[in-house]
Amino acid sequence: AVPTPGGPVPAGVRRQVTAGQLRERGNALFQAGDHAAALAAYTRALSLCDAGPERAVLHRNRAACYLKLEDYAKAEADASKAIEADGRDMKALFRRSQALQKLGRLDQAVSDLQRCVSLEPKNKAFQEALRALGSSMHEKMKTMSCTDSKVEQMFQILLDPEEKDADKKQKAAQNLIVLAREEAGAEKIFQSDGVRLLTQLLDTAKADLMLAALRTLVGLCSGHRSRTMAILAELGAPRLSAVLGVEHEQVSLAACNLLHVMFDSLKEGLQKDFRGKEDAVVLDSSKDLKLLIKHLLELLALEGASAHGRDNALNLLIKVVPRKSPKETNNSMSLWVIDQGLKKILEVGSTVCGTPGSLPVTENSRMSASVLLSKLYDDLKCDAERENFHHLCEDYVRSWFEGHELAGKLRAIQTVSCLLQGPSDAGNRVLELEGIMDSVLSLCASVSEAHQLVAVEALIHAADKAKRASFITANGVSLLKEIYKHSERDSIRIRALVGLCKLGSAGGTDFSMKQFAEGSTMKLAKQCRKWLCNETIDAGTRRWAVEGLAYLTFDADVKEEFVEDKAAMQAMFHLAKSEDRSVLYAVASTLVNCTNSYDHEEPDPQMLELAKYAKQHIPEQHPKDKPDFVKRRVRKLLAAGVVSALACMVKSENPALTNSCRELISRVFLALVEEAEDRGGVVAQGGGKALIPLSLEGTEVGQTKAAQALAKITITSNPEMAFPGERIYEVVRPLVSLLHLQRTGLENFEGLMALTNLAGISERLRQKILKEKAVPMIEGYMFEEHELIRLAATECMCNMAMSKEVQELFLAEGSDRLKLMVLYSGEEDEKLRRAASGTLAMLTALHPPICKRIPQVTVHWLEILQALLLSPSVELQHRGAVVVMNMMAAEREVAEQLMASEMLEILSVLAKDKDKP
Repeated sequence: AVPTPGGPVPAGVRRQVTAGQLRERGNALFQAGDHAAALAAYTRALSLCDAGPERAVLHRNRAACYLKLEDYAKAEADASKAIEADGRDMKALFRRSQALQKLGRLDQAVSDLQRCVSLEPKNKAFQEALRALGSSMHEKMKTMSCTDSKVEQMFQILLDPEEKDADKKQKAAQNLIVLAREEAGAEKIFQSDGVRLLTQLLDTAKADLMLAALRTLVGLCSGHRSRTMAILAELGAPRLSAVLGVEHEQVSLAACNLLHVMFDSLKEGLQKDFRGKEDAVVLDSSKDLKLLIKHLLELLALEGASAHGRDNALNLLIKVVPRKSPKETNNSMSLWVIDQGLKKILEVGSTVCGTPGSLPVTENSRMSASVLLSKLYDDLKCDAERENFHHLCEDYVRSWFEGHELAGKLRAIQTVSCLLQGPSDAGNRVLELEGIMDSVLSLCASVSEAHQLVAVEALIHAADKAKRASFITANGVSLLKEIYKHSERDSIRIRALVGLCKLGSAGGTDFSMKQFAEGSTMKLAKQCRKWLCNETIDAGTRRWAVEGLAYLTFDADVKEEFVEDKAAMQAMFHLAKSEDRSVLYAVASTLVNCTNSYDHEEPDPQMLELAKYAKQHIPEQHPKDKPDFVKRRVRKLLAAGVVSALACMVKSENPALTNSCRELISRVFLALVEEAEDRGGVVAQGGGKALIPLSLEGTEVGQTKAAQALAKITITSNPEMAFPGERIYEVVRPLVSLLHLQRTGLENFEGLMALTNLAGISERLRQKILKEKAVPMIEGYMFEEHELIRLAATECMCNMAMSKEVQELFLAEGSDRLKLMVLYSGEEDEKLRRAASGTLAMLTALHPPICKRIPQVTVHWLEILQALLLSPSVELQHRGAVVVMNMMAAEREVAEQLMASEMLEILSVLAKDKDKP
């Protein structure tokens, strides 16, 4: 910016002017045809601009530059960012459709163009583009399906060793994948000897060809059981398992995706309409399922398999083996996996990195093994099944502990850690085996760093379990303090500190139950924050600093110091976004503590008196946990970027994102949107998008908290801005879940308010609400004693009444819906009268037969209408006048009844009132 006379320009002003100037310069360059320079100007403007709407315009302009420069992938990405900010941005939608068309994703391009046409139906350019695209799609399908030669041609290009044109090969691979997504195309490939040719592609061991083959196979297997079984027979489970275990990360992930699709197809059978024909051909796919699972289990213990291949196998087993819900009675698959593969899973869980002959694992492998063990244990139905699980675990630990010297003892202790993090009942049982706990305590003092690490971690996990905490407090605290004070290795000291933190936080949030001397928790927390911010220490070790804070932040003094330390907060958020997903639970726990979003019941005063009388311990709240302190902490977390960290945590497709972890994240989000003025910022940083999956999956408490956070956002923000595009329709189901009877009154109220806002937006949203069976629940709340809930339900029904189906309900035989609306229009509560009479005005205008029914539902109908017209409230008078006008126009008989009353005189007086146009 040009310096101005009389001193410097304030920074904010200078930045804003500069971003604006750069945008103008970019526009001029674009008009002049210098698209590369225009792109550079917009990019620089983006780096200086914070305002959401301004950034959206810059992204849209960049998309235009990329289109001119023929970089279609970047054009699509920038246009998408603009659309995320405003789902009705037609220029961005049109530009994205152009980019998608060039990228060959015609179906998505059509979707964007259709949206443009619906927003501006008279725009000739949009109509023409849609017509042209429709015909080119038709042509494409015609040329694709006209002969088998196309498929053969693609395979020829891909399998020809002489073909050196990389672009040509890439295009052939892309065409194959696109073709396989359509049922007709998938069948064409399958019938054209495609599976044998795809197998040849897999056997080339070239990553790009293997990826093309795997992605094409996904299309062939999706939702088609008989094809999946034929493909599995041709490829063979050993080959698929071997591809999953390759070193190339993307190939392994693509194989994982294919196997997941195959599992779904084998489990669900065909989801298409021609199920009858399919089931006649396919009798039983359980053998195939077991065969695939058997090879996945073998892969876990296979030394030659890659570390991420092992992780992918664990993730697949977590997704496909345990029952999805307790309503499914058959847990035979879990029982079979426990018998066949429990020891193989424990092989991964017991791996001690860096020891000779250890399996290659990532930082997430052992956590994934713990999650899988936990899910299998939770899937057991009776004591006999659980006892078998315990015996297998105990046998495995003994087999390493006895007769394998030190290396075996380390494996046994690592197994104990794995079980304590997963099915802790099994971990506690194993911990009680003779000699285990003594070995843990003695190895804590080992001179070898690797041995000490294993033992200290086991001690920490054991301290988590109440059964052992008192024993460890007696035996382990002095040992941990000794290690913490005298060890020269940060990696060991940090873990010893976490052990001390866990033992020191046994009183939870109870201010009066402190394990350590005054001030020592503050010292521990300070050390944790110091380590957390020290980037010279590896991330795996810094994760333990967050574990420590997860326990120490039960103390309000620690919470206050933590939110004052911006560097520590941002270091924690950075870890939350890193590859090491085992940190997620500790980050979420720390945030729950800082925002006080855990459950805390107010004690009954009478019970308190009794407890004092009986000299029993009474929990005390810390003075810094009062609402004002919590509110300030929330603001500081928001300013430090907590929302983007949470959004990143939710995106994680990792077993570490367990249901209990999801619940913690939902609790934090609910605390963040408590104040209406904070909600816009939460949405802008991706909070609204992150809350949708949290509200649809996880524990019941977690889903409810996420749904309530969505409701709060929907009530005070413009829902179309907060949830752009199709996302707004995904919000309906979580909001309807808040209307269930087991929810609290506040949750019911906020659910109704949010649905009222959605129902006022469009017919498609009203149809979605109807489809989720919300109308009977909304009606139920119209009879609620609590006046605010009754009012919210009536207002919601008023907006729902714009739908034809809802209007018909008011005429249903034997229904009191219309009577209730008429009577509510005569209630004393003015807001309720306004909502009810508004509904009547809407119903009588949109559905004239209702006018005839009104005099039949109650003898008081005339005096209620007259009272509306004579009300001091202009809004009520207006609604009354609309109802009377509609009734006069609808039916002669009703009009005569109105004329016979004093209605004409009342209307005559109102018609002369110049103050009420």
